[in-house]
Amino acid sequence: MRVHPFRRALPVAARLTGTKRRMGDAGAMRRHIDGLHVRPRSSAPPRGLARLVDIAVTVSAPGWQIYTVRRRGDREHASGGLGAVYLHGGSYINEINLLHWHLVAHLARSTGAEITVPIYPLAPRATAAVVVPAAAEIVAGLLDDVGSEHAVLIGDSAGGGLALAAVTALRDQAVAVPRDTILLSPWLDLSLSDPAVAMVARIDPVLAVEGLRIAGAAYRGTLKADDPTVSPINGDFSGLGRLTVFTGTRDLLNVDARRLRERIDAGVFGTRIRFHEADAMIHDYALLPIAEGRQARAVMRDTLRG
Repeated sequence: MRVHPFRRALPVAARLTGTKRRMGDAGAMRRHIDGLHVRPRSSAPPRGLARLVDIAVTVSAPGWQIYTVRRRGDREHASGGLGAVYLHGGSYINEINLLHWHLVAHLARSTGAEITVPIYPLAPRATAAVVVPAAAEIVAGLLDDVGSEHAVLIGDSAGGGLALAAVTALRDQAVAVPRDTILLSPWLDLSLSDPAVAMVARIDPVLAVEGLRIAGAAYRGTLKADDPTVSPINGDFSGLGRLTVFTGTRDLLNVDARRLRERIDAGVFGTRIRFHEADAMIHDYALLPIAEGRQARAVMRDTLRG
């Protein structure tokens, strides 16, 4: 089968960003985190996005900026009250970026969903003990507004781990949970202790174990790396609604995504999972302008619509 040149170029393009090189160097990763602390990057949507969607911003009770993104001209909670919360990735240390914003805009425009985008504080300024309950409270607010049957939670990478931890927290509080939770290349285990992770890391052009462990330590604070609050792979998956997971086989986080599927498929939790694994795809491929990314976004759109 002929491989599209853009797909062949993906690993090369990923390496050219320098992310893998920085993540593989402990000193460089610590300097990167220190630099972000001194000179935080903007979380504001790119200017051109306002031509595609309507954007409003408020401040939540914990002091987080909360963006609301709607299809242009739609009133609040259009399309039968459909709403979503999107938790961005970035290893818990990096701010929301252009790819994240364009995914949010695309989903808002194509489904009519009103999408809430919390700008959660980053590690090491804030740790999981603060971020997870506050994120769960924001999701609970969506449930109050539109009802669980019209609510979807979406998270990518670190935001995927945060999303699963937040929905688990809601379940533990005997609060309703979203109808669907969508996890894109989720970071489910901060310990990265599965031996297979190191093997896949050799072919992952984006992520490296050393850098992720440093970022994870900044996020978990005093919690142990295997605590379900920061490593939701170790939690109880009962009563979480329906999970939809996207993962690529050249992503070192694929190992723990597979473990999530295996634990849920064992049948003791009663939670449903739809698992989409893309061969040779890299971390967060679902956000990229490639055929596999477009296919993933089509599934996301269908999931949002219910």
